[in-house]
Amino acid sequence: MSKSILTKREKEVFDLLVQNKITKEIADKLNISEKTVRNHISNVMQKLGVKGRAAAVVELLKIGEISL
Repeated sequence: MSKSILTKREKEVFDLLVQNKITKEIADKLNISEKTVRNHISNVMQKLGVKGRAAAVVELLKIGEISL
């Protein structure tokens, strides 16, 4: 398998996002600030060239970076 485009932390954030967790829940679970969670999400959207969390999730599922 090719190298992941996500950092370990970005993957953790998106794994929680697909479990329907909100930003605050993700921040609490990972012991990081909500701003940091939003930064990770923004970075991933930029890497993928998509707008919005949902589009990022769809792309990550398509390329096998995350699973449901």
